[in-house]
Formats: sequence, structure tokens, C-alpha cells
Amino acid sequence: MDYSTLTALKPSAFEDAAEGYRSTANMAQAAKDHIENVVAPGMRESLEGVAVDVAHKELRELAANFQYTQTECGVISTALNALAYDLEAAKRKLEAAVADARAENFTVNPGGSVTYPAGPDKVDGKIPQGGTASGVTTPSAQDINRQAAFFDPNPYFARAQAIADRIAVALDEATAADEKWAPKLRALKADDDLTVSARDWTDVTSDTAGVRKAAEAFLDTIKGPPKESTGEANAQWWKSLSQEERADYVSMNPASVGALNGLPADVRDEANRVVFAEQRGATQHQLDTLLRNEPARFRPHVSGRAGARVQTEEWEKWNKEREILQGRVDGMDTIQERFDATGKDGLPEAYLLGFDSEGKGGDGRVILANGNPDTADHTAIYVPGTGTKLSDIDGDLARSEVLWRQSDALGNGDSVSTVTWFDYDAPRSAKPGEKGDILPEAMFDEQAAEGGPILRGFLDGSSAAHIEASGNPGHTTAIGHSYGSTVIGDAAKSGGWPEGPLPVDDVLVAGSPGMQADRAADLGIRQGHMWAMAGDGNDGFVREGGRWLAGLGDKWTIPTDPAFGSNVLQSDSADHSGFWNENSLSLSQQAFVVTGQYERTEIE
Repeated sequence: MDYSTLTALKPSAFEDAAEGYRSTANMAQAAKDHIENVVAPGMRESLEGVAVDVAHKELRELAANFQYTQTECGVISTALNALAYDLEAAKRKLEAAVADARAENFTVNPGGSVTYPAGPDKVDGKIPQGGTASGVTTPSAQDINRQAAFFDPNPYFARAQAIADRIAVALDEATAADEKWAPKLRALKADDDLTVSARDWTDVTSDTAGVRKAAEAFLDTIKGPPKESTGEANAQWWKSLSQEERADYVSMNPASVGALNGLPADVRDEANRVVFAEQRGATQHQLDTLLRNEPARFRPHVSGRAGARVQTEEWEKWNKEREILQGRVDGMDTIQERFDATGKDGLPEAYLLGFDSEGKGGDGRVILANGNPDTADHTAIYVPGTGTKLSDIDGDLARSEVLWRQSDALGNGDSVSTVTWFDYDAPRSAKPGEKGDILPEAMFDEQAAEGGPILRGFLDGSSAAHIEASGNPGHTTAIGHSYGSTVIGDAAKSGGWPEGPLPVDDVLVAGSPGMQADRAADLGIRQGHMWAMAGDGNDGFVREGGRWLAGLGDKWTIPTDPAFGSNVLQSDSADHSGFWNENSLSLSQQAFVVTGQYERTEIE
């Protein structure tokens, strides 16, 4: 970039453009939200049958277009802000050098060279001549110029040369910024069609990574989240950022923002929707590529008998990968269906508070709320147990939904949010020999011990976000099914001074094999606020197996034992999975606890 161009350049023009793109992103977000939370629910009420299915498919595609626009405009806005930052830094250096030249009565020429006058005093009987210094940028060339200036009889030369070098460095930095950002900005464009494909979302991921790397200097000016990542500390960090800083930080770091406990639910939801869309696109692209390269399934058997064939190892490996990818796609389709179900029979807006298609154990992670937990009068966090994975998340999401409906119906007008919390590596097997495990994973506490502190962090963050939004922590119930109750027990035990007990009002467990304690009080649960229920059939096998075989309860004690100190609720569940059956006593019992109507519960 030459001297005249940088002199005339106004980096604020790029900031204005960035603000324009940010406004477009906000409008796209508002349009997407309006479609998902107003138009689609309203259409569901006015249309029936095939018509509503077709309409919703088209609305989903339209909402996807707006989300894509929102995300890409956010990335472009951050890129323009980063470009303005780089150019502004170079221009400040130029302006400072020019100001120093004028103070010396030097002349800065159109090419950036600096002309200096004849020397003020005679040297060896004559006045040293004036001249022009041309700037250089490399340290070695600058050293040579400094040495030359040292021997020059005109004292102005050294000062002019130093200023010329500063001008050259400023022009070089401006040129580097232009060369760095021009191709990246040109690359930030979508296909000329109205279809947001899986490939489009993989391009978003690539675009974001490229801009994030190029914008490191600019992003360093935005204070990152605190190292002591408590919910309260994160909430205060978020409050400290300006709207512009928040937007730039989220556009570059959607996954980390989406996972940050203590941030507002709507902020985490927006960030995780981007993560969800990008990972959905990437997974579908992987699956499509895999399907196009299916190896031969069979080969002749070594016996040589006519027609005898066996499956090839290559196909078996290919099919295993196909099943994993297809399972993830199916799970993400289930989550999308929940998004689309907003408004159906009064179902509130969904908030995606955490998402990873793979997760630590390869089974994914999903935290999804029905209704805003930051503003709800009552919030229930449901922790599922053994066998939970993204590919089969539909059952757990359905339990959370039916619990919301029952709690909303029985809640006397209070607002309710129910959260499915699947953010740990759940055991894959509960019985010997199941899924190839001689000893079932659910016999051991390791996965609960690992997931417990993660759950505590979420609960702390949920409390902090609720206090920030509503001025109070609200009424919160942690609900654990099966091994999920063990996770809650380990979450309670993971807190030491000064954390204290779990930030919940009630703990309710169903079909618990043990909570790593022999008394509720040992978990810091207040007397009268520990609830447990048991089912018939195979539920007894799970509970007694946890007691005698796994030892998940301290001193062979489980929550339904009188000694544990629970309010043991009456239940009509016929087996280990029937606690959330619609119109059941078990479900109503949970709803009464969730909404704080303890007097309406039925205790054994």
C-alpha cells in the first residue's frame, strides 16, 4: 500500500461496514426466531395433515437460510473489524511519524520518503547539504542506515532516516493487512442458490477458522473468559463485554461460548445452534462421502465351495463407521424435530445449552431445555442413565417434554423449564454380556465420578444465570434416572469448601442403583428434600444389582431404603423405564416435586 492511499484511508469505513453486516446478522436471527417460534407454531394451529408437513418443511429451509445468513454475516463483520484494527494500527504509526517530521520541519514526499534541510552548523568549514531519506523495513537495512547517519555531517539526516523507516514499516504493515484480508473477504461468499447444503456449513466452519487465525491480534483485545471458570465468574465476564465484543467473540468461538456455564440461556442457544448446524453439515458430508465409497461386501469363502461367500473385513469396518455416522445424523434429526415442535400443544421454545456430535466417549453430548431456565419459576434438570447416546436421544428428550407438560399443567400458572442434561460418558452396558462387556460398565463408578463435577458446574452456572436474569436462583430440582442418580451423587460429593451443597432445592431419583452415599445428608441434601421412587419388574434388578453387585450405594444402601432419608414416593411404573409414562402417578409425583407442591405428593 502506498503513502497516499494509507494517508487517505479511513479504517472507520470498514467498521461501519462491519456494523452493517452485524445488523444484517441480527435481522436474520430475528427472522429465524420469528419463523421458528411464531410462524411455524401458528401454522400448526391453522393447518392439518399433509399441508402442515409440507409447510413446515419449507419453513425449516427458510429458517436455515436465515441462520446461514446470520452466521456468515457475523463472520464477515468480525473480519472487517479485524481488518480495520490492523489498518488503524498501521495508520497510527504513519500519522505519528508524519507528525514528528512536521515538528522537525521535514517534508514527507508522496512516496513516503523524507526530505531534510541543510545542516544548521558548519562542519569542516561548510554547511552540510540537505537530502532525502528513503525508508527501509528490515532490521539489517535499518542498522546500515543508522551507521551511515552516524558518519553523516548533517544531524538532520539521522532523524529523517528514522522517520522514513517508521513510515516504511507502517506502509509495509498496511500492505500486509491488505494482502492478508483481501483473499479471506473474497472467500466469504455463499453459493448462488437458495439451498443451504451440508457443504455450505462445512465451508462456514472453514471460513470461521481462517478468520479466527487472521484476526488473532484483534481478538486479543477482547478479554476472554476467566480461568476460574465458575458460573458466577463467567456471568460477570459476559456482563463486562460490550455488545460489539460479545458479537465478535461469539462469531469466532461459538463452541466455547455454547459450553460456558453461567452465560444466558439464549446466548448459549444461539452459539450452540451454529455448532449444531456446522456439525450436522460436516457429519452428513462425511456420511455421503462414505456411502459413495462402499467396498465390496463379500468375497469367496476359502473353502472354494461354489457360492460360498463371507463378508470382507473392509466392508465390516466401513459398515461400522456408517452406523456411527448414521446414528449421529439420526440423533441430530431428532433434535431438529424438537426445534420444529415448538408451539405444538403449547410446547415452549427449545434452548440448546450444550452440544457435541461426538462427545468424550463418542456417544455425543446434548443439553436441551424446554422453556428458558433463566426465567422459569421452576426448573428440572433430568440426568439420564446407562445406554444414553446421541443416536437414541429421542427417548430422553421425550421424557423431558412429558415432564414439562405435566408440570406445566399442575403448576398453578407458574412457569416451568425442563432440561435434558446428557453431558457425560454414560455407561453402555448394565448387564453381564451386554454389548460385549463381560462386566457391565454400569457396575463401576468411574463414569459417574467423571461426570459429577461436570454436572455440578452446569448447576452452578444455571443458578448464576437465573440470578442474573431474575434476581433469584428460582426453584430447581435435579432428577436422576438409574445411573444418572449416581452422577448426581458424585456431583454432590465433588463440592468442597467453599462450594458447599449442590445449588438445587430438591433431588429426585427413579430406579436408583445407589448414589455413592448411605444417607442423603452426607450429600448435603436438606432433610425433606430428597425424593426417590421405585418401579416393578426389571427395576428391582437394577436397584438390587446396584446395591449388591456394583456397590454404587455406600454400605449397600440405596435411596429407596428407609435409612437413606428419602421421601419414597408411590409409583405405578411397571418397569425400569415407565416413570415418565403419560397420565401416570409416577409422572404426577415428579411434577408436584418440580413445582414445589410437596403436600400433594403421595409417600409410601
